[in-house]
Amino acid sequence: MKSPIVIAHRGASGYVPEHTLMAKGMAHAMGADFLEQDIVASKDGVPVVLHDIHLDTVSDVAKRYPDRCRSDARFYVIDFTLDELKQLAVYERFHPSTGKAVFPERYPSGEGDFRISTLAEELQFIQNLNRTCGREAGVYPEIKRPVWHRDQGIDLTPIVLDVLAKFGYTEKQHACYVQCFDANEVIRIRNELGYRGRLIQLIADGHDVESGTDYKRLKTHEGLAEVASVADGIGPNLVDVVGFSATGEPVVGELVAAAQGFGLLIHPWTFRADALPAGAMSTKAMLDACIHHAKVDGLFTDQPDVMVEYLR
Repeated sequence: MKSPIVIAHRGASGYVPEHTLMAKGMAHAMGADFLEQDIVASKDGVPVVLHDIHLDTVSDVAKRYPDRCRSDARFYVIDFTLDELKQLAVYERFHPSTGKAVFPERYPSGEGDFRISTLAEELQFIQNLNRTCGREAGVYPEIKRPVWHRDQGIDLTPIVLDVLAKFGYTEKQHACYVQCFDANEVIRIRNELGYRGRLIQLIADGHDVESGTDYKRLKTHEGLAEVASVADGIGPNLVDVVGFSATGEPVVGELVAAAQGFGLLIHPWTFRADALPAGAMSTKAMLDACIHHAKVDGLFTDQPDVMVEYLR
């Protein structure tokens, strides 16, 4: 059986603040096969690497720019130029209402000197590491909320694809997967924008009103057939791939066989060694279920070293 790829979820985010160059460098050193980039746009249309369209859960934006929130009291990346974003300190993820860390045992929130990177800066950093370390780690960019970005006046997807092309990520043989939750955008990426590289349809739950994506339908035979016509694989929630019985035995979700029947790769999110799903007795039990029972092709993880060590 071919070994599944280790996808560093927001970098080595279990150890240092997510989507910082430190997190990506650490994941590279740990041996991750692919390093993930979530991508949103600045006010001046520069793609930057952040998980959310908001800044207030991972930075000191409320302290540095207290009057720049919208009517919902949130601070939006797209309301700040790149120069302004570069002034912000990036922290371990926290709850804005309380200031408490989402993962209290991880890197101390509010400490360190971490900054926001552009997509181009991060791709250059990764390629430099590939050269100096003699080992190629691929990239795994996600285009975040493309409909919302267009409503704000920025068509994010072609901007991202252009940056990827400048760094040589255009074909299926290149070490890159492009991912998106928006099913219409996945179709657009392949058919309208002509992207020839590897493409992943992310799958959540329910129905996304903004994009019109019906995830329940995507999980059906008909939906997966449509996905397979444009994409190379799916990125489902880990709980849709494996669960555990009352006695701790792994239970593989129906989505797995259905997707495999269409030849789709399966890259679930997210394995967290410090936040295992219900029923998983240990990290080994979780990885056994994913790799030997569900036979996933890759796995997003906050702790890439744990998965790398398991696969040795």
